[in-house]
Amino acid sequence: MTLLPITLIGDKILRRKASAVKEVDVKTIELIRDMFETMRNANGIGLAANQVGADKSIFIIDISVIEGYEELKPMVFINPKITYRSEKKVFIEEGCLSIPDIRAEVERPETIKMDYQDTDLKELTIEAKDLLARLLQHEYDHLQGVLFTDLISDEMKKKLKRNLSNIKQRNIEFQYPVTEHADYQMQL
Repeated sequence: MTLLPITLIGDKILRRKASAVKEVDVKTIELIRDMFETMRNANGIGLAANQVGADKSIFIIDISVIEGYEELKPMVFINPKITYRSEKKVFIEEGCLSIPDIRAEVERPETIKMDYQDTDLKELTIEAKDLLARLLQHEYDHLQGVLFTDLISDEMKKKLKRNLSNIKQRNIEFQYPVTEHADYQMQL
């Protein structure tokens, strides 16, 4: 397995809608394994393929390290689609491996339903609430070219402007490997 560099806010691939996965081959399985290693190395609980420069509609999660979710096994989501969002919304603080050291309150639906495929391209559905719903929405947004900073208040965006600029320009110290430039894209 290989540690992959993580793309950062400002990297072009993070703003594109990810391409659908039509087949799961050896390279796709290798990518997923590398994504898990990369996510864990960065102390993350979710990672989308475009966050490591891969133009594929895939994300992974592992929240078994969080109290109350120890029984939930690591999961892979291929070609996900949110099919239901509750009207009830909640504000919870979010962070992101592509925007290190930045956290902000984001309003999202409390409960969602998502259709997706597993690594055998078998169709599945998951209903989620609370932290799991939040994480699924955050990672799904990545595949749509949306970052959590797009969903915060204008006032908060102004407060974070300098810090976000420093991340884009790679003017901070990173705790894990990151891409070297905004045009980075993995060659698959």
